[in-house]
Amino acid sequence: MKYILAIDQGTSSTKSIIFDNQGKVISKGHADLHTNYFDNGFVEQDPEEIFQNVLTSVSLCLEDFQQKGYNPKDIASCGISNQRETFVLWDKTGKALSPAVVWACKRSTQVCENLINQGQNELIKQHTGLIIDPYFSGTKLLWLLENNPDLKTQLDQGEVYFGTVDCWLLYKLTEGKSYKTDHTNAHRTLLLNIHSLTWDKEILALWGLEKLHLPEVHPSSYDYGNWTYSDEKSAVGVLAQNQLPITALIGDSHAATFGEGCFEKGTAKATLGTGCSIMSNIGSEPLISSNGMLTTVCWSVEGRVDYAFEGAIVSCGSTIEWLKNELKFFTHPAETDDLAQKVKDNAGVYLIPAFSGLGAPHWQMSRKASIQGITFGTSIHHIVRAALESIPYQIKDVLDAMSKDMGKDFSSISINGGISHNKFVTTFLADLLGFSIKKQANHDISALGAAYLAGLKSGVYQSIDTLSELCKANITSIEPADNTLVRTYYEGWQKALNG
Repeated sequence: MKYILAIDQGTSSTKSIIFDNQGKVISKGHADLHTNYFDNGFVEQDPEEIFQNVLTSVSLCLEDFQQKGYNPKDIASCGISNQRETFVLWDKTGKALSPAVVWACKRSTQVCENLINQGQNELIKQHTGLIIDPYFSGTKLLWLLENNPDLKTQLDQGEVYFGTVDCWLLYKLTEGKSYKTDHTNAHRTLLLNIHSLTWDKEILALWGLEKLHLPEVHPSSYDYGNWTYSDEKSAVGVLAQNQLPITALIGDSHAATFGEGCFEKGTAKATLGTGCSIMSNIGSEPLISSNGMLTTVCWSVEGRVDYAFEGAIVSCGSTIEWLKNELKFFTHPAETDDLAQKVKDNAGVYLIPAFSGLGAPHWQMSRKASIQGITFGTSIHHIVRAALESIPYQIKDVLDAMSKDMGKDFSSISINGGISHNKFVTTFLADLLGFSIKKQANHDISALGAAYLAGLKSGVYQSIDTLSELCKANITSIEPADNTLVRTYYEGWQKALNG
């Protein structure tokens, strides 16, 4: 029996999970990670702390693995999924030159406005499939260079190495021997050409980044080098002794898409967390959306690259948190299921959750949240129900836009994330969409995707067909009812949006 170590390095923590050759969890380790949130919208992390956090998580996982009687020598390889868009700058010695700038950081808002005003957005969209936005790494890198003269000097002297979190971890774990990243992470920087899958020389020249050191770009499933970093204080030394191969790097949302089994064109997943990331496999060609979607690399293996449309919903679980924290309607989000079902319908009440604007496919980022249709008969139950309903409504908005771009309808969607455990939301979503909702038994879906990709390269999993069968064996389905009333509610949602 061979096993796979998956490291899921997220914004708030790192999870390390060892899977067997059936995709079953054997051992876990977890370590919380500190993030600095500043009043001006800046969000940062300590690059060295990210690395140490990973080591702590892996050590806990290995200790559990050994306590259960397993041998670390039977771990065939390691896969890493990571928080997308967060990046690190370092010098040739591996010393970080700045804090890690986190994906949620808004420091480059003005930089983006300037670039858009210069007419660059269309070029960026055509070359990358993305848009100029503070979300992506490249614009925040430009902010750092504009506001740190010493860093700009180091760049001009060719001394700055750039990498997303996967690349930083790989560099550290291989003690500087491997400076590489995968297609999914490279693409989210705004610096990779989605058509050639190489660093875009025109964009680099336009932004004055020709002397920036950039990592080699490879498929998500690839031989990235061996784990050689050893730490006497933790259990990771055994991985260095075994020269553990690192055979997968991938952004977390892409890893979740792969873990959900989105291997064919038209398959899609929705991660229902604080926000909601919806990703749909569009096949082997990078189509450019006409309906408000981003085009991205979905995942890649050697000899095959699949692309995706991505729709980002800004407020999903955060809407429920607002009702809990600010309006004190309940003490735990799990209570919302019962609260919503205490009324027979929404009584014409709609909550537009534009707390931070509306994302895809509307892109009304200056819009404010509102609750519409309130009367003296409106109760807490109606408002809670309206908040929960807003999640399926937004997902349908995105899927309808994707369908228009793809020229075909969906037949199912896979869901994961905290809100996917809410029965009201999942039932309402299935009824609204009119097709089945699929849920994996394994909740750590990003880690599973990284493990699958790593195992493909190291031979633990024989093929994508093998993985497809494993996914099917671990999926439950929520089937839609013939609920025409739900679709009438959706018409009310559209009127509330556009009224």
